[in-house]
Amino acid sequence: MSLNKFFDFILTKKAQLLSLALKHIQLSALAVVIAILIGIPLGILISKKKKLAPPVIGLANILQAIPSLALMGFLIPFWGIGETPAIIMVCLYSLLPIIKNTYTGLSNINPATIEAGKAMGMTETQLLSMVELPLALPIIMAGIRISAVTSVGLMTIAAFIGAGGLGSLIFTGIQTVNPEMILAGAIPACILALLMDFIIGKVEKIVDPKNKNNKGSKKIIGITTIVLIIALIVPMFSGIFKTKNTITIGSKSFTESRLLGNIYAILIEENTDLNVERKFDMAGTDVLFKATDMGEIDMYPEYTGTVLVNILKQDAVSDPDKTYEIAKKNLKEKYNIELLKPLGFNNTYTLALKKDTAEKYNLNSFSDLAKVSKSLTLGPTMEFIGRPDGLVGLQKKYNMQFKEVTGLDAGLRYSAITSNQIDVTDAFSTDGLLEAFKLKVLKDDKGFFPPYYAAPIIRSEVLKNNPKLEELLNKLAGSITDEKMRNLNYQCDKLGKDPETVAREFLKSQNLIK
Repeated sequence: MSLNKFFDFILTKKAQLLSLALKHIQLSALAVVIAILIGIPLGILISKKKKLAPPVIGLANILQAIPSLALMGFLIPFWGIGETPAIIMVCLYSLLPIIKNTYTGLSNINPATIEAGKAMGMTETQLLSMVELPLALPIIMAGIRISAVTSVGLMTIAAFIGAGGLGSLIFTGIQTVNPEMILAGAIPACILALLMDFIIGKVEKIVDPKNKNNKGSKKIIGITTIVLIIALIVPMFSGIFKTKNTITIGSKSFTESRLLGNIYAILIEENTDLNVERKFDMAGTDVLFKATDMGEIDMYPEYTGTVLVNILKQDAVSDPDKTYEIAKKNLKEKYNIELLKPLGFNNTYTLALKKDTAEKYNLNSFSDLAKVSKSLTLGPTMEFIGRPDGLVGLQKKYNMQFKEVTGLDAGLRYSAITSNQIDVTDAFSTDGLLEAFKLKVLKDDKGFFPPYYAAPIIRSEVLKNNPKLEELLNKLAGSITDEKMRNLNYQCDKLGKDPETVAREFLKSQNLIK
């Protein structure tokens, strides 16, 4: 990676960067404000009721120990996807330092000071507001400072559930093995964390009772308070101006899904009066389908084999037409969701490895691989490991027993295989990165993987409210061959084109938009 490429990327994407940075600040600030409103009163309570301290602090410790992705996964069934579960997740992680520091600050005040206040006739409320909190404030601010800095980093993970922010760039960059994009998201996030630390550090010094040079303290604290209030209030009313005539389109966190999501979005925007909200780069099938079932997402690109095996939990069927019919029928009956006509290409799972590894062991098929699998390391995507139409079923069908299985992010697996950290990985047959990294694709000689024909799934209610939408989307049916899809992916993954640009060019080539 060269600095020139990085700065060119920054200049090209400056508007998007600013928008994502502002969203990141807004979400992080809101989470911390809510944590303050909960954490400080709890800290005060347990400082007065000492018996409550162990269970409250213990619970906060437990919340801190839960992995962030697991916590988000737990929150999705209750609060859906997007900003709300992301804010709740970061807020929960921010509670421990605030509660603990509030408790510590109030508990360590000299008892003689408290007694002096009581001797002057102060009530409990007056003691708290005029003596205890001012003396404990520097320690409380230190807890808030830790929470604020941590929240900026944690909020990058929120991109997995469509909350936006700088994490979107980081994860997209990882998926496409684009170091410029990764740094474009990571560096601003680091700067925001340092800026947050600097600002709260200044406030921390101002509120210190020992600091005599605090003439402008009220002004600075007032400005800070106004900024935090804005961060708290604006998101609450952000949905007021959102028109009802809106369709929300989702995508998974890999290039092809992002491309197809853009194709659907642009086609609808250019041919209807519907407004399109994009919720791209979501964390896999389970999250996206759950969001669609809950009404958070209206439609997204899915694959017939994934619908049949992973969503409907039915046995794989080798015939493409039967797979489609069974998936369509059951999706409608069980979830009231429609599976529209396939786009034409079959993006089936496969296994890939470096050509020199294939030559060394004379590997051409899955059966060949099974014979030497105990000597090789598999580095598949996380989703592939647990799917019945993934590693679980593959091991049974071919009796594959790898030396080691290391779950990786979709983008990282290509970097890992070229750097010899893994030997074999899962891939999709239309991945542009297969060509970019010159990998060999093995043949599924026993026909384990079911057909994976891409098609839009959309909530029946949306089609009912927009009768012409199904006809419009079905104009894409059969329009993309395997080779064409591989080329579209290659333009994004290797040539660095923006998925929206590639999608628009494709639709123009099909005379579906002007």
